[in-house]
Amino acid sequence: MPFLTALVLGVGVLCLIDLVLTVGVIRRLRAHEEMLSARPMASPSIVLPPGATIGGFSAVSTDGVHVSDETLTEPVLVGVFSPGCSACHDRLPQFAERARSFPGGRGNVLAVLVGTEEEVADERRTLEPVALVLIEEYGTGLTKALQVNGFPSLALVDVRGRVVASGTTLEDLDKIPVHA
Repeated sequence: MPFLTALVLGVGVLCLIDLVLTVGVIRRLRAHEEMLSARPMASPSIVLPPGATIGGFSAVSTDGVHVSDETLTEPVLVGVFSPGCSACHDRLPQFAERARSFPGGRGNVLAVLVGTEEEVADERRTLEPVALVLIEEYGTGLTKALQVNGFPSLALVDVRGRVVASGTTLEDLDKIPVHA
């Protein structure tokens, strides 16, 4: 019997030590969680931020108009969309509506469709009446010049190629007015 008592007592002590260590680990994890939540979250930019200058690019729109960083003579509204992107599907009609009334008309609106001709056919039909449409592969042309990391990407670019406003919604573009 004394052996059994000693065994039970030993197991009880081990359980108590385990409990104390577990409580300590939980407290430590909570402290780390609080420290991490207090840090500002740095999310990667989906497109070049305001103040940045776009890289060089050269492209021909679906209706044969040559556009490049050197042909910017007025502020330009840019939208980059990808097929299969639900946010793009939601925002493309809003972008087209904004493009309709953008100063300078469709010549000052660039709509970049990332994909193949077949994949972007519907978007192309929607955008061609209000924008110069560029169809390109991801990471080339204007998507590379704007450092696009996700879709949709929207930007206002001035005549010097400087991003005036950018983001994923039209509200993001309204935060800073366009200056020629």
